[in-house]
Amino acid sequence: MSAIEPAVREGVSASGSAPAIGRAAMRKATWRLIPLIALGYGTAYMDRVNISFASLQMNGDLHFSASIYGLGAGLFFLSYAACEVPSNLLLCRFGARRWLSRIMITWGVLAIAMMFVKTPMQFYVLRFLLGMAEAGFFPGVVFYLMQWFPPEMRARAISRFYVSLPLGSAVMGALAGALLNLQGKLGLAGWQWLFLVEGLPAIVLSVAFLVWLPDGPADAKWLTGDERAWVLEQIRVDACSGGHTHDVGRALLDPRVLQIGLIFFCMLGANYAYTFSAPAILIKLTGWNATNVGFLISGMGLLGAAGMILNARHSDRRRERYWHVAIPFFILTGGFLIGGLSMAAWLVVPALCFTTVAYMALLGPVLAIPPLFLKGKSMAAGIAAMNTVGMLGGFVGPYWMGIAKDMTGDYQHGILTLTVPSLAAASIVLWMRRVARRQTAASMI
Repeated sequence: MSAIEPAVREGVSASGSAPAIGRAAMRKATWRLIPLIALGYGTAYMDRVNISFASLQMNGDLHFSASIYGLGAGLFFLSYAACEVPSNLLLCRFGARRWLSRIMITWGVLAIAMMFVKTPMQFYVLRFLLGMAEAGFFPGVVFYLMQWFPPEMRARAISRFYVSLPLGSAVMGALAGALLNLQGKLGLAGWQWLFLVEGLPAIVLSVAFLVWLPDGPADAKWLTGDERAWVLEQIRVDACSGGHTHDVGRALLDPRVLQIGLIFFCMLGANYAYTFSAPAILIKLTGWNATNVGFLISGMGLLGAAGMILNARHSDRRRERYWHVAIPFFILTGGFLIGGLSMAAWLVVPALCFTTVAYMALLGPVLAIPPLFLKGKSMAAGIAAMNTVGMLGGFVGPYWMGIAKDMTGDYQHGILTLTVPSLAAASIVLWMRRVARRQTAASMI
């Protein structure tokens, strides 16, 4: 009798409930993998957006305009987008353990190097290189988790590591004020301390990834033979359940890949346009100092984490993705509309808080859509391609916000324009839902 036969006999019920072996395997995978991956992604997000706080001092010290700052902030996403698909394919070649560790140590070194920036060109080059270094981490991690968790658990699995994004925002907000207040210590500006301290964890975590992260279920020594067989069988069954498997070219030409890429473009463009300007916007609205605004952003991050977990859990339970993505986009639209039309802090601050929660809430369900039609190696390339298109939005959004600020003298007009990509993304999601329902109905005839 082969090791895999017990897993095949027990299987998974139609309701998605796993046998005892499966539950034990998923519990181990959750606790062994997701906390480490979450720490890695939280650190990546913090190093990606900490210039939003650094800019409160850096822009004045280095005489950067809003347009210079916006272009530099956005250049990260341009190189990230260009290198994302090759990086994910290299992950398949070299294995998750070594490739993710390589990504982390290079971005950690470059994140620290940001403290030596003196000119706009140096700022542009380092942000571009930072994006190139980090490229592939997020889609690589998503692809990696798909090799562990069966379809009915994926939104929860993604949200459990992705919750590090709002938690990373919360940690960054709580630390930023204290680090900026180190102004002059050891001859360094506060913004230089921020880049130094927040870049170090990535280097430490790169070693942890190399030591503790298995390349896949077959290499996980902490699984028993039956548990390993169960996991591998679930992934094998899913890979054979339909959709593109190893035809990378065909997967990249699938219109749904472009549609989700456009959703990501709108989503990331709107989010990063706001995120990179959030400290400055909230300081102007509230009149608070950087420390208090940091705690405000930290609180928004904690609420966003709760929204992410709850919406992903509800999406998995209902086995529905599209409405769990579209409704948060409508909330985003409303929040940006209020933020662009009013200057009353009592109204705008809660509205912007709702945009943070809504954005975080949609991330788990939207990332659970691609595995519905992409499998195997094509999923690695497809997710990377979607994220590549999305990252272009990450370039356009901050750059546009900087231009709008220089043209109008405030951020309010820029915030108002963010209603357009939010509403467009909701429309694409609902169109995809309509097409998917038609295809399902046709297949039943």
